[in-house]
Amino acid sequence: MPTVLITGATAGIGEASVRAFADAGWHVVATGRRADRLEKLAGERVQTLTFDIRDEAARDAALDSLPAPFSEIDLLINNAGLALGLEPAQKASLDNWRTMIDTNVTALVSITHKLLPGLVARKGGIINLSSVAATYPYPGGNVYGATKAFVRQFTLNLRADLIGTGVRVTSIEPGMVETEFTLVRTGSQDASDKVYAGVNPMTAEDIAETMLWVATLPPHFAVNTLELMPVNQANGSFAVQREG
Repeated sequence: MPTVLITGATAGIGEASVRAFADAGWHVVATGRRADRLEKLAGERVQTLTFDIRDEAARDAALDSLPAPFSEIDLLINNAGLALGLEPAQKASLDNWRTMIDTNVTALVSITHKLLPGLVARKGGIINLSSVAATYPYPGGNVYGATKAFVRQFTLNLRADLIGTGVRVTSIEPGMVETEFTLVRTGSQDASDKVYAGVNPMTAEDIAETMLWVATLPPHFAVNTLELMPVNQANGSFAVQREG
């Protein structure tokens, strides 16, 4: 059976993806920073690696420790990422901006570069978790939306470079998914609950099953980008400020 490496596996979409792929018979390498949460995922089909995705030395040491069959990765799911703050750009924290860029962009690019030779050799695949924020700007989205736009464009450029190799690359772009995402962003469970109240948002399992579907399509079939929203969410009209 093939092997998938999933970053950011300790919660939300990452955790749900570990379970979905393992249940489907895949070997899974689950990575994240929180060892206690990873321990709950470990099993016959799941090998866990604890490291911060931004720490390249720790990442490389962890990957080099993988036993067979986990060491031969057929699919990379770049799920690790975060949003911090909702302030307008002129009031935003530069540290938050740097953390989002380091995690959502730099770390994603680095691990992709690390694993690409093996993925090409095995005619594997890459699934990058972007967001509808890559396409639809909103107040407070500033650098978060920009990082996800990078992920989307990086995916498409990888597709252009990898043509003829058999490697498929897909950008998954969800809208509202009820996970710890908003709790991390706002630091408030009450604020998080209000965001999803009455929306009937998508679940982490919805996105995990979508990624499993993409990964198991016939090898001649590539999904470049896939935008997903709950029925009760849609892109809105332009903002207009009237003077006087």
